[in-house]
Amino acid sequence: MADILQNVKPTRMELLKLRRRVKLADKGHRLLKEKRDALISEFMIVIKEYKDARKRVEENLKVAFYNLLMAEVLLGSRDLEQISGITLRDINLDFMTKNIMGVSVPVMKVDNLIRRVHERGYGFLSTNAKLDDAARNFEESIGSIVKLAEVEESVRRIAEEVEKTKRRVNALEYIVIPRLKATIKHIEMRMEEIERESFLRLKKIKASLEARKK
Repeated sequence: MADILQNVKPTRMELLKLRRRVKLADKGHRLLKEKRDALISEFMIVIKEYKDARKRVEENLKVAFYNLLMAEVLLGSRDLEQISGITLRDINLDFMTKNIMGVSVPVMKVDNLIRRVHERGYGFLSTNAKLDDAARNFEESIGSIVKLAEVEESVRRIAEEVEKTKRRVNALEYIVIPRLKATIKHIEMRMEEIERESFLRLKKIKASLEARKK
């Protein structure tokens, strides 16, 4: 049997208050279960997005690093390092948020980073096509990496909210509501006991008065 609430007087007023609390707890429990189920559905959608985004990043980077390795074989490590210093650039990242079932998740966007060959700053004569391919591959990968980061953070936040909601549902279902109902039962039994005692006491008083009259 569930524990009962402490320091609750066995009165009709307390009984009415507890019954109202049970109704509110039942309603809250139902709403939280609906929220939990909706969050889990959203979580499954975002998980699929995450898997697709991660696969896309891995494929893009695999090609990019292969082309970079080929460029290094043709140019040499020293020349490749010097060229990498020439091609440095700033990346502008816009960070916003959106709401999914009450959860604030990030929305990250970057400008189109793909440049034409002559915009990268290195000369054509001292480089090769593999370097051009690698540069383009990495530029293309940045957008997919940002998307992966966005989706990964969304997964983390939604998962935390699912766990939090599940804990609230379980607390209501297994602790709060059973404790309220057990307290109501205890008060009802105590009130019945008080009524019986009062009835017996009145019966004794009546019998005593009748005996005095005789």
